Amino acid sequence: MTGDPARPLKEFRPRHAYFVGIDSDGCAFDTMEIKHKECFIPNTIKYWGLQAVSKYARETAEFVNLYSEWRGENRFPALVRTFNLLRDRPEVRRRRVEVPVVPSLEGFIHSGLPLGNPSLRHEVERTGDPVLRRALDWSEAGNRAVADMVKGVPPFPLVRETLQTLADQADVIVVSATPGEALRREWEEHDLARYAAVIAGQEMGKKAEHLRYAAAGRYEENHVLMVGDALGDFRAARENGALFYPINPGKEDESWERFYREALPRFLAGAYAGSYAEQRLAEFRTFLPSVPPWQGSA
Repeated sequence: MTGDPARPLKEFRPRHAYFVGIDSDGCAFDTMEIKHKECFIPNTIKYWGLQAVSKYARETAEFVNLYSEWRGENRFPALVRTFNLLRDRPEVRRRRVEVPVVPSLEGFIHSGLPLGNPSLRHEVERTGDPVLRRALDWSEAGNRAVADMVKGVPPFPLVRETLQTLADQADVIVVSATPGEALRREWEEHDLARYAAVIAGQEMGKKAEHLRYAAAGRYEENHVLMVGDALGDFRAARENGALFYPINPGKEDESWERFYREALPRFLAGAYAGSYAEQRLAEFRTFLPSVPPWQGSA
């Protein structure tokens, strides 16, 4: 691989006193459900030989990717997590189905390389590893399904108005684990790309790296905010000393209403940090359990 995919972030220079990072799937756009349920999960069952336990594979993958504290996790760690949870399900054991064991994919995940198809493709070419090859085939098939299926899905209500309000007051960057090509397609389709100084996808690194590259040391305290729908977005913000505003899964319209009417004015007035931000986070955590429903309560 040549060049630095994260260069646009590292070379970014502020134009305003405030910075807002916004996640895309499930946060700015109502695309999480369709991408996982119609695109990636069917390909997970197909490419990883889970047809005999498709019902349980689907339920497990939906929990990991949509309805748990791991919501929004990069596709490769989420796939391994799905396998691990699925392997322990009694229904799967009774059917004597072997859930894939993928140590080479876990090695890639922990390698420090950007967790995207370009890095994975390079590793496939370098090693010839069959598990990595299958993971790449699965990932590319998911991307093709998304490109074919996910069209005409608008942003959540008040996202456009929020971006218009921010245009003259804050630098806005898309901070996402989605491939950059898909991000650009969606933001351009709905004429929102013009509001983002950089559209950063998985090829540019992890979300915490996006924030660090673009914002670290460039803004005053409490002038950097991350808007997201997953705990990974919160952790990325916390790692960089940024504020966090949550878009609650299943309550996205209400979350954007509150952001536009209440939280955004507070942020721009320096009144967001503290008890108000803590209240938003406490409420957000109630939407993202760690224990699957088939295991009962913790």
